[in-house]
Amino acid sequence: MKFKKENVRVAEKTSSRSFRSLIRSLGPGIITAALVFGPGSLTINTKLGASFGFSLLWVLVLSTIFMLAFTSMSTRIGLNSPASFISRIKTEISPVLGIICGVSIFLITASFQAGNTIGASISFSELSGSPLWMWVAFFSLATILLLFLKSFYKVLERLMIGLVSIMLLCFLLTLIMAGPNLVAMAQGLIPSIPKGSDYLIITLTASSFSIVGAFYQSYLVREKEWKKGAKEITLAENRTGIITLGLLSSLVMSCASAVLYHNNISVDNASDLGKALEPLFGQFTSTLFMIGLFAASFSSMIGNATIGGVILSDTIFGHSKLSYWSVRSMIILVIIIGATVALIFGSLPLQLIIFAQGITILIVPLVAIVLVIFSSTQLITEELRNSVYMKVMGVLGILVLSGMSIYSIKYLFF
Repeated sequence: MKFKKENVRVAEKTSSRSFRSLIRSLGPGIITAALVFGPGSLTINTKLGASFGFSLLWVLVLSTIFMLAFTSMSTRIGLNSPASFISRIKTEISPVLGIICGVSIFLITASFQAGNTIGASISFSELSGSPLWMWVAFFSLATILLLFLKSFYKVLERLMIGLVSIMLLCFLLTLIMAGPNLVAMAQGLIPSIPKGSDYLIITLTASSFSIVGAFYQSYLVREKEWKKGAKEITLAENRTGIITLGLLSSLVMSCASAVLYHNNISVDNASDLGKALEPLFGQFTSTLFMIGLFAASFSSMIGNATIGGVILSDTIFGHSKLSYWSVRSMIILVIIIGATVALIFGSLPLQLIIFAQGITILIVPLVAIVLVIFSSTQLITEELRNSVYMKVMGVLGILVLSGMSIYSIKYLFF
């Protein structure tokens, strides 16, 4: 009996140590979740929840599975070599391909930065009744000032973990107060395509299955200075971050379904859901959701600028560490572009949205192919190479993304 008790104590200590190790290792996966889950994701999840109820929850599950696979590939690429991903593409495949990937990713992030800046600012504008431009200027300046901190990565990591925690708490409490139909939620996990949802499903998949976010995961792993020996804890942290991303999207869609769909309220963006909550559930619930909206937008505003700046610096100067001022100056460039567009137009112009979508459509399948090639061949050590399952997921992911691109080209341009 005493022997059994000792075994139980040892098991509990081991489990406790493993949990503490995972908590300490949180960073890259959570940062990826925070930067992918921004105002665009919030808006599309809100609109789909309001229009189709819980019936498209299965798309989020599928997107999360693909995102898990591709961020895992990128994580192992980051563990494999001290050289950055763009540098390796240039030297081991083609310099032209490296430049195409790097410049395209920068243009995508720069094009969407205005939406992130407006999303972060509109929450405080709505809550305080003050002009939008004031908050655009404030948050843009605050983000730039963060770059002057000596340990920017550590600050970024802690800030993102804090913002993700706020989002989870706010959206979960909002959902509980909305009182969703649990049976209907479960039925939403069964694949179905409601009439008129075709292109919106593609948009939803693109917002949750972000190849740009997956690509950047390798840079975060290098910034964290993880090595091959940390493979298991690194991959576990990645799973935690991406499952959190799927959970956040599901919570928002479920909130929109419970509040808007069942009350026949139409919306144009996520802030409309915050406004709709007040007459139904009181000001506290509305404020809670708007705080979550701010956390999602501000985290994406910082994260999106960081991706664009890091990738452009790596492409042009060969520097990708956040400690380099060439990197920080490129991040500032993305922030200024976003703030300028936001201040001039007050929203993301339609032409810029089409431009960004056009680049995304063309570059996303290419980046996915590069990720799969690198993680499946001798370009990566055998211990980190894709398993059969990962290779299958890679091929399926490329097919899904290519199909989405073809459909999007027809939908947008023909």
